[in-house]
Amino acid sequence: MKNQYMLKALKITAASALMMAATQSYAGSFSQENLPSEVRVPAGNMVAMFTAAKGNITWECKVDTSDEEKAKWAFAGPRAILSDNKGNHLVSYFGPPATWESLDGSSITGKQLAVSPSAKGSIPMQLVKANESERPGALKDVTYIQRINLSGGAAPETGCNMDKLGHKVVVNYSGEYLFWKAK
Repeated sequence: MKNQYMLKALKITAASALMMAATQSYAGSFSQENLPSEVRVPAGNMVAMFTAAKGNITWECKVDTSDEEKAKWAFAGPRAILSDNKGNHLVSYFGPPATWESLDGSSITGKQLAVSPSAKGSIPMQLVKANESERPGALKDVTYIQRINLSGGAAPETGCNMDKLGHKVVVNYSGEYLFWKAK
């Protein structure tokens, strides 16, 4: 029993060390000049953690709320692994609701503030205002989450009609998530 607690403590310590390394290597060193204004983080914040994401978006064929005689793909939820520049898993991303959970146990949810188009076939860039984390750790005090440099993940352009209601598709995507904290 004692060994289980020690192993858990060791895992948490290792996860915290990885997060500290990720934080230190990218803290504050990101320019938003080339990003659309809609998804820029307000002044007074700095990058606390930079991650590369690989995951997928699930889309479900549903009745179009603006025209009940038609169907369209509706966002059903994300799932991704966010890693540092060496490929170490730092954060899991899932939803709904959109939730980011670090290996140290800290987690946050957030409210989407803005999106901006990405390349064709890709989900949009996004700016999220983070809700406060209740637990200490790498995600404590995160103010904003920014999703950029995306490839893939968009809903299919075809395949959803009234005969396919309830049908789900999973589309892979990659991108970068930046976690910002107040200076």
